[in-house]
Amino acid sequence: MKKVVIHKAGDYKELKIEEFSDLKANITEVVVEVKASGINYADIIIRWGLYESAKKFVGWPITPGFEYSGIVKSVGAGVTKFKVGDKVFGVSLFNAYASEVCVPEHQLYAIPEKMSFEEAAGFPAVFMTAYHALLQIVVTRPGMVALIHSAAGGVGSSLVQLCKIKGIKTIGVVGSSHKVQTLKDLGCDFIIDKSKEDLWKKVQEHAPHGVDLAFDANGVETLQKSYDHLAPSGKLVAYGAHSMFPKKGGKVNWPKLVIDFLKTPRFNPLNMTSENKSLITFNLSFLFDRRDLLDEAMIDLLMWFDEGKIKAPLIKSYPMEKVGEAHRDLESGMTVGKLVLIP
Repeated sequence: MKKVVIHKAGDYKELKIEEFSDLKANITEVVVEVKASGINYADIIIRWGLYESAKKFVGWPITPGFEYSGIVKSVGAGVTKFKVGDKVFGVSLFNAYASEVCVPEHQLYAIPEKMSFEEAAGFPAVFMTAYHALLQIVVTRPGMVALIHSAAGGVGSSLVQLCKIKGIKTIGVVGSSHKVQTLKDLGCDFIIDKSKEDLWKKVQEHAPHGVDLAFDANGVETLQKSYDHLAPSGKLVAYGAHSMFPKKGGKVNWPKLVIDFLKTPRFNPLNMTSENKSLITFNLSFLFDRRDLLDEAMIDLLMWFDEGKIKAPLIKSYPMEKVGEAHRDLESGMTVGKLVLIP
């Protein structure tokens, strides 16, 4: 088998493709011959040596990748849900940038008939993140208004679709005009192209009394303003800090990172109490042992996919040998939907 290995923090040249012995399944494990691996921004943070769960659970060397699709190659003696030859997709705590992956049975799901290998590989991380952000850590009600930053990206476009299912009005923000049509196709209620429009003036126009939910993976660039534009009892859900990191070059700008860290707003719980506003944060990679949350999310998501209520993300594929190019494109902020690797 082959996989992408990172031996130390750095730019694209640290993404090495190396050969290894084929994997063997233990009693309750399944080995999957990988057909596609999803790429997430977290993988870039891993490459820079800044992803907390990667440092805590693995260290160096590390193979990135949280999601994959493929065909069952072998199963452990205790596996009951899957057999050799089944088409599956799932999640893993790293190691998915590979031609084979070995995971516990409960981290696998059958690929829906209408979903391709590439779509399946790009499905779980973004939709599970969106599901957790919208449906497991806040209480939703029809008629709410949600502000969604990076709304044409993987998590953002997933949030738009889930909000529509729950009767929540969506204000989707994009940074480039070529992303607007993607949100129109998803039925986003209001679209703000911040490359041409005043972001916060437009938010005020669309939600004069404030937004009930704000989903922000930008970090310091928009975090305070997102909080300021919450309605009473509003919730700011933060799950990333993309604006602290470079969009080209592949290397961390350490002076900027330090400055942005110092500029990141700190929220006083006493003030938040008086303002009736809340901040909620999470990192899905620290929740892989919460089978109850993962199973609940995937059961609903696959049901909605079968019913046609949600669509798999738009996909752009790269051969594994061009993993550095894929990282470069994702860092640029110009991509739409999901990127996947093909072993």
